[in-house]
Amino acid sequence: VQLQASGGGLVQAGGSLTLSCAASGRSLRDINLMAWYRQAQGKQRELVAGINSSGRTTYGGTLRGRFVISRDNFKNTVYLRMNNLKADDTGVYFCNADFDDGVPGRVWGQGTQVTVSS
Repeated sequence: VQLQASGGGLVQAGGSLTLSCAASGRSLRDINLMAWYRQAQGKQRELVAGINSSGRTTYGGTLRGRFVISRDNFKNTVYLRMNNLKADDTGVYFCNADFDDGVPGRVWGQGTQVTVSS
C-alpha cells in the first residue's frame, strides 16, 4: 500500500484546512486503521486522529471537536478537516495505515506541511 498526503498550506489562525490521504494498492476496507500524526519542529510525532475499518474514530489530546477525520471508501481516501486552527497546530502532518496480512504492517505517507500564522 502507498499513501499520498496532500492539502497542507499556510493559513491564518482561526482558519480551516482539509488534508487528504489517498491510498493505493489496497482498499481502505482492508486496512485496520488509518491515522493522521503530526510533528512540530523539535517535538515528537503525536497522534492527531484515527479511523478504523468500521468507521470508529479516535482523537489525540483535546483535538476532538476541532478536528474531524473521515473516510471515503469509494475514493479510497481519508480526510482530516481542521477547524479554528491555532499556531500550535503548525507542523508536518503524516498519514499512516495499519494492516495485517498475518504479519502486522504499517506504512507512512510523506508529510504535508501545515503552517498557521498568528
